[in-house]
Amino acid sequence: MTDTMSGTAGAVTGGVRTLLRLEGLGLLVLAVLLYANTNLSWLAFAVFFLAPDVSFLGYLAGPRVGAIAYNIAHDTFIPIMLVVGGYFLAANHIVLATALIWLAHIGFDRALGYGLKYEAGFGFTHLGRVGKATPT
Repeated sequence: MTDTMSGTAGAVTGGVRTLLRLEGLGLLVLAVLLYANTNLSWLAFAVFFLAPDVSFLGYLAGPRVGAIAYNIAHDTFIPIMLVVGGYFLAANHIVLATALIWLAHIGFDRALGYGLKYEAGFGFTHLGRVGKATPT
């Protein structure tokens, strides 16, 4: 399968898709519970929860750039590394808060079925097609 996925070929379906969406829900719940344990501002949580969606602006430069920007902002690697740094290395609480809000957002999106994007367009994700189906 190439990164220019067309249709739904190669997309996850059925029970596996449900399991991946439940993992997203679990990530959301875990991140919110950990954030609640930090005693940091819930106003900040609400304000920054949708911040990763600024990556949508990448789609103004085309679907390839949009997919790359979206995937960078919606992959769990960077925020997980920030959690490790923020927790285990006693870094600034801002780092930990940022990472937990970021992970909560990613979990929320995944629970709703919005996965990492293919460059075929916004609706083509690793969790399957999202949005209105195109006529065949």
